Amino acid sequence: MMAQVRSMESRVGRKNQRYGSKGERLVAGVVPLSADKTKVLMIQSAGPGGWVLPKGGWETDEQTAQQAACREAWEEAGVICTVQKDLGLIPDMRPSALLSTQAPKASYQFFEAIVDREEAQWPEMHKRKRQWVTYAQAASCLINRPELLEALNRSSLKR
Repeated sequence: MMAQVRSMESRVGRKNQRYGSKGERLVAGVVPLSADKTKVLMIQSAGPGGWVLPKGGWETDEQTAQQAACREAWEEAGVICTVQKDLGLIPDMRPSALLSTQAPKASYQFFEAIVDREEAQWPEMHKRKRQWVTYAQAASCLINRPELLEALNRSSLKR
């Protein structure tokens, strides 16, 4: 099997972004768990808003949302992970007042993954920190991000 080549460049822009039938942006993400499923790896949000789960746009050159999710885990958190299960689709729960052309309505597809390796250097290391936290810590960080909290709650992270 060929080793996957991991770029040190983060993808930017939306020209290759996939959209759903209702014009919603398709976003893929991971709930990155420790091998014993007692901790989840969170990353600092690029904007204000504290700690989030790795996620980003599913692009047209990626065959599956799972590929996109694993790429985002690499770019944003610097981890190599193995997807364990599909956590399903989660609708965007933001009130319409928070939607904009910069932040259009999205449809999220999350995957539960076990982190195999954490690399010392990764594409977004200069703009994001990463931190292992318990379920309770993660849930309190995601209180204002209901779609991310839903993904966390669908995972098998130990409560």
